[in-house]
Amino acid sequence: MKKNLLSAIVFGALVAGCSQMGSTPVARLDDGQLPLPADYKAWPRFLTAVQREDVKQIRDIYMNTDAKKGSAEKGFPNGSVFVMENWSVKLDADGKAVKSADGKLVKDKLAAVFVMGKDAGWGGTVPEAQRNGNWIYSAFKGNGELNGDAKYDACRGCHAPLKDKDFVFRYDEHFAAVKAGKY
Repeated sequence: MKKNLLSAIVFGALVAGCSQMGSTPVARLDDGQLPLPADYKAWPRFLTAVQREDVKQIRDIYMNTDAKKGSAEKGFPNGSVFVMENWSVKLDADGKAVKSADGKLVKDKLAAVFVMGKDAGWGGTVPEAQRNGNWIYSAFKGNGELNGDAKYDACRGCHAPLKDKDFVFRYDEHFAAVKAGKY
């Protein structure tokens, strides 16, 4: 029953909040309550094929149309949502990452999907010292199921040093690509 209620709340938040880009959300959300948008692959790209050989991952990052309105000077507006796919990489018999002819890592399986969203009052129950502005986080398994074991304090801790970049990794890289006409 509890799981069904949570599913109903999450679904309602998705329909009410994410489908009305830029409008005031119906409810304030906290970590783990932001749903995985079904259509995120049709969203604009933030960055793709981010090579993380150090952790044997490839990351593709999408942003909704509200986030697309962000700027290097002002950051990202309320209503912004990012989705990051973490792909494992193919490994050879020795456990080393396989690379394609162009020297890039080769995707294997979708390992996890993370959602980061921003809106007024979101994350309000987080202790002040752990707040990342109005950003909240949700973690999903590769199959799209909410990861009930996610440690959102770790997400917040990683993003905290990026206060001057609106708590967003690869901020400068993204806006440099926008300026160069790549996105």
